[in-house]
Amino acid sequence: MKDERDTELWKEAKARAGFKTHLILYLAVNLSLWTIWFLTGRTGSYPWPIWPTVGWGIGIISNYLGVYKLGSTAEKEYEKLKGQRHSTEP
Repeated sequence: MKDERDTELWKEAKARAGFKTHLILYLAVNLSLWTIWFLTGRTGSYPWPIWPTVGWGIGIISNYLGVYKLGSTAEKEYEKLKGQRHSTEP
């Protein structure tokens, strides 16, 4: 039981660390794109870095929800089902 829980905690820790890496890359790349746009004569042109910022931002939001919000719901459901299974055993 303890090893099973440790494995789940390890998977959750890896997912959270992966999200943080994803977020840092998102910020660094998008800061670079906006800096390039700003420094290369932005007059008269629309801000083209908005497209990768928004597109990748959708991925960041879904990654966050999967790691921090939806994962805890699945764990609660798992524990609930596990409790039902033990209560129905003779």
